[in-house]
Amino acid sequence: MIERGDRGASAGKRLPAAGVPEGTELPPGAGPLSPPSRAARRRHVGRPLAEVEDAPSVPLQPRRSPRSKGDAAKLCFVEVVYFYLYDIGRSVDLRKVAALIPAQADVGIVKRRDTPASITLPKPLILQIGEQECQDLGGFDCFSAHMKIYAEGAVTVLVRVKARVPFGELHGLRDRAIIFGGEARTMAGLAEVSARKLIEGIRPAVIEPRDFDVMDSETYTAFCLLDSEGNPGAFLNRNRDYVAALLIGEDPNSVLHESQIAATLGKPFSYHEHDLAVFDLDRCLIVDSSADYEDLLLIIEHANYQLLELRVLDHLLDEWLDEAEDDVRLLYGPGSRRHRGRGAAAREKLAKIQALRFESLFILENLENSSKIIGDYYLGQIYGRLNSIFSTEGWKWSVERRLETLQDVYDMVKNDSGEERMVTLEIIFIVVCIIFPLVQILQVMITSSEAARVANHAPALSLPVGNDGRPAADSGELSPAGQSPAGQSPAGLPGGRR
Repeated sequence: MIERGDRGASAGKRLPAAGVPEGTELPPGAGPLSPPSRAARRRHVGRPLAEVEDAPSVPLQPRRSPRSKGDAAKLCFVEVVYFYLYDIGRSVDLRKVAALIPAQADVGIVKRRDTPASITLPKPLILQIGEQECQDLGGFDCFSAHMKIYAEGAVTVLVRVKARVPFGELHGLRDRAIIFGGEARTMAGLAEVSARKLIEGIRPAVIEPRDFDVMDSETYTAFCLLDSEGNPGAFLNRNRDYVAALLIGEDPNSVLHESQIAATLGKPFSYHEHDLAVFDLDRCLIVDSSADYEDLLLIIEHANYQLLELRVLDHLLDEWLDEAEDDVRLLYGPGSRRHRGRGAAAREKLAKIQALRFESLFILENLENSSKIIGDYYLGQIYGRLNSIFSTEGWKWSVERRLETLQDVYDMVKNDSGEERMVTLEIIFIVVCIIFPLVQILQVMITSSEAARVANHAPALSLPVGNDGRPAADSGELSPAGQSPAGQSPAGLPGGRR
């Protein structure tokens, strides 16, 4: 399974150009072909090894002097938004959460530009961390943070800081400490502490909560320049080396290949003359002096939220498939006859996995329905770009394929169980309709034979015969003594007295 914990070394990242673009002339003195660089191999994670080894090699370029530093030394006013997303459990009861902590319903997206009227996004609960207003804490001019709790079991911690720093030092802001709660914490440290406290506070409302140390998470950083002057496109061209390294997460002093820079900065977005946004796997740069980018931040958060849920779902399906494989081996593998007594338990577990499969289908359907940004809208273009970078469709395909595999396993076990029941019913039918009547007939025959045998061996009995040839009792004749054969008088009295 493809993991995306540290996007700097993760699959799903778009692959760099494997060779020099067609038509490019190599400078004199270009050296021999070299194997793929370390950065190229890092971005080929998730592809077959043979495919990586056979990838076209990039010709070595003669060492060139660093490009112009552009506006690296220029002091700029920037807001940095850090997104930390955690999957805390199967689902969350938001009504219970509202009763446990002072969280409020989110107002949703603020529709501006050409935002479609039909756009639908999840509606989480929001909990402020500290004061809602911007605070001056630590090495920043301004700091604020809040958390969002989603019904699907995800929690987002958003940390927003503002500072005036040289443009060439933006990469170092994440290491600056914030004085919060009397302690100095980094952005990641603050997010972790806040998430742990929140999870403990709402644990009664979480269905199947997960341990914080093993739960899946996502991170994203948005650098927002607030005092840019002139054309943002020209600003990006002057600082393309540093911006590319900043978005990729490389050392800003490293010299990236032009193809890698072009792949990173090749698809910028602009809505007005004064704004620009360029996105990568872990970070993005937004240039907007009017600070009108709240809808972009919401789309960024939602794309990461959707990716996190797909990754978690894919991981769960992997676990369920492993359990199903063990149970199928128990039922049908070598020595399965010894485990026939456990077959019912295995089938019961497979039936439970089938119920989980339906739940997964509902989760996948909810994720797809939660982001219906359809059409050539500005936000739709950005959302599509993020999905392309995150390989969201690939994750969806992986989840759907695992769901189909679970369905096949369940159908196989179901059909096998049905065949066993049919065999049992056929046996019962044979017993009831054939064997049982034969047994009854046999019993009748034995009884008749026994009765005939008894009749043949019984002694013969005879009665006195009268003068007319009938039995004496019928003719009314008595013995010569005038008495009945039993020695009684005709009247049945002793001595024949009447």
